[in-house]
Amino acid sequence: MANTGNLDAAIEQLLNVEKQMRLAGDVAGTRKAVTDILQICFEARAWKTLNDQIVVLSKRRGQLKQAVTAMVQQAMQYIDQTPDIETRIELIKTLNSVSAGKIYVEIERARLIKKLAKIKEEQGLIAEAADLMQEIAVETFGAMAKTEKIAFILEQVRLCLDRQDYVRAQILSRKISPRVFDVDPSKEKKKPKEGDNVVEEAPADIPSLLELKRIYYELMIRYYSHNNDYLEICRCYKAIYEIPSVKENPAEWTPILRKICWYLVLAPHDPMQSSLLNSTLEDKNLSEIPSFKQLLKQLVTMEVIQWNTLWETYKNDFENENISGTSLGDKAAEDLKQRIIEHNIIVVSKYYARITLKRLADLLCLSVQEAEKHLSDMVVSKALVAKIDRPMGIVCFQTAKDSNDILNSWAANLEKLLDLVEKSCHQIHKETMVHKAALKV
Repeated sequence: MANTGNLDAAIEQLLNVEKQMRLAGDVAGTRKAVTDILQICFEARAWKTLNDQIVVLSKRRGQLKQAVTAMVQQAMQYIDQTPDIETRIELIKTLNSVSAGKIYVEIERARLIKKLAKIKEEQGLIAEAADLMQEIAVETFGAMAKTEKIAFILEQVRLCLDRQDYVRAQILSRKISPRVFDVDPSKEKKKPKEGDNVVEEAPADIPSLLELKRIYYELMIRYYSHNNDYLEICRCYKAIYEIPSVKENPAEWTPILRKICWYLVLAPHDPMQSSLLNSTLEDKNLSEIPSFKQLLKQLVTMEVIQWNTLWETYKNDFENENISGTSLGDKAAEDLKQRIIEHNIIVVSKYYARITLKRLADLLCLSVQEAEKHLSDMVVSKALVAKIDRPMGIVCFQTAKDSNDILNSWAANLEKLLDLVEKSCHQIHKETMVHKAALKV
């Protein structure tokens, strides 16, 4: 009781000092008085009194911004030294309510929310943690370091993915431009001009820009895996593969390059996939894993791939491939077969103008019905142009020409023919003239 009396008396005395300094407009004195009050409460381990004093001091008439900032920053140092989790949450909530709506302590508030969200997550309340994090829009904070902003948004994305809120995760991920990871930090540091906001240094626990790049793409892989968007997953792995620390370490780049190869094979055929396929084949590191180089070469070569032979060769590699702790799965195996069939149909369309359905089915190692289904799907998705004459059982890969196109081609052909006739006449006339001149001599 005596200690409590001493504490109250000391606080009262400091409050009077704080009032005098505040009314006099003495920034340094007010800041010192405020921090001293918090310090004696902390040293006495009077956590409830500490919370009360934070609220009281923040609400005093004409309270200086610098004093509130110093108070919040001082109290934040005590969070990790609280005796139990309830006291910690109470202190964070008090500081949160004090800093709410005050632009000069927005960074501190963001850090407090992050701490509170971490506690909620540890308690298994992921939905609550995600909701808390989404309250803060750090992209509008001018004074926050760029790496800290990115780390905060990535934390928001991760919590959304953990609660399987994929739509919000995508919206949040778009706040980060992938170009931001390619900026050289050493070139970017400029002296702030007069009147500019001074950007704070990022805390020590915030990862570097390249580490954040890897975290960003790993989270995007989780998002795209939900939609089975193989091409985007492949592009994410390609971005991770390009990180210098990964490229220098064979133990790191080998599994990533394998994943790039698998997802390239699984991705539907389009110009982007074709471009990535060719650029990957040119990679010197691919020669270290010859089986995968051979797999990609088969896709580039315009030859029919036998599905059974390919599956026997790569089945073990495919089943042992781990993505985020799980194998590629049955859905991916079905998609792989689908891609090989699509490749084979494209190859057939290059070599044949017309082919019977039965022969097409034999080349694809499928039944006639399955071959027709796969061909129809490709025509619908506009991957190729074909027409099926079902009564005759013939597939025609030639494009139907418009009447204007036919007339244009005829006109072009006639023009070429007349050009040739004119050139021939000119040559004949030239020869005749030469021979006449020779006869005269």
